[in-house]
Amino acid sequence: MTTKTAAKASPAKADSPAFPKETYQRWFKDMVLMRRFEEKCGHLYTMQKFGGFCHLYIGQEAVLAGMVTAIRKTDRIITGYRDHCHPLALGDSPKRVMAELYGKTTGTSKGKGGSMHFFDKSRNLFGGHGIVGGQIGLGAGIAFADWYRGEDHVTLCMFGDGAARQGILHETFNMAMTWKLPVIFIVENNQYAMGTSVARTSNVHDLHRLGESYDMPGVAVDGMRCEAVHEAIANACEHVRGGNGPILLDIQTYRYKGHSMSDPQKYRTKEEVEAYKQQDPIESVRATLLANKWASEAELEAIDEAAKKEVEEAVKFAEESPVPDASELYTDVYKQADYPFERD
Repeated sequence: MTTKTAAKASPAKADSPAFPKETYQRWFKDMVLMRRFEEKCGHLYTMQKFGGFCHLYIGQEAVLAGMVTAIRKTDRIITGYRDHCHPLALGDSPKRVMAELYGKTTGTSKGKGGSMHFFDKSRNLFGGHGIVGGQIGLGAGIAFADWYRGEDHVTLCMFGDGAARQGILHETFNMAMTWKLPVIFIVENNQYAMGTSVARTSNVHDLHRLGESYDMPGVAVDGMRCEAVHEAIANACEHVRGGNGPILLDIQTYRYKGHSMSDPQKYRTKEEVEAYKQQDPIESVRATLLANKWASEAELEAIDEAAKKEVEEAVKFAEESPVPDASELYTDVYKQADYPFERD
């Protein structure tokens, strides 16, 4: 199969929307909640309210907002460690997500995962993985299980542009294409790994071409626009469900904050960051809602205020929740197996 290349979607006019009113309203509400949640996380982290690492998603919200409106609830999601917003986008409670950051028993992983390891079995979120690129092989494995059982699910395996340079990507691509597994590989390409630009890490700067030697089709997507993300993922799901095997999406987005909270961001200019902020996905959807008279400024402000209140309630819930008992240290670590034979 020849690799397919799609240019970035050109910005649609705010007064000629490509999707119905309800979709834009959901995108706005979802992205505002993600943004306010992450802003609060950054503030709380500097106050040492929770420890470990903290990787914020601010600026990338359109990737998740556009994705969740294009997939089925039964589809599987697996991602890296910039993962606070993934459970939020899938409908998990901000209270449970915040409690997980605090390491409390009421968190999505009972406080045992923290910032980098969010799981939610009820929403088919398989993590949250701290090993760079580790989820690439795991994502193909989840897809293999569904393929083996004959179940009609698609796995969306998300990773960053830094993880795209890991060797596991090529081994996984080869096997996934050989077996035509139902998996969409998504590069959340925010232009930098920890602090090194895509242009400095490889001769291949167009990441959608990485699957060419395996005949895996690849598409470049404007990750700053919900419309482009939704359309690309909907098309990819149709391709994969048709038994055609994997597809690679290079969703080109941008993070306004550093790689993590400890990143001084000396590798990029303030002018570059400000230029990307002019493409802010929240403001794009806001403009569409206003231009089509689908919402007033007051109504959108009310949604914003409601999101802030929800985040503050999540903080209160997290701070008042109990920490895990020491007896929980070894639970949920290994599953006891029933062996069909006796061991010495």
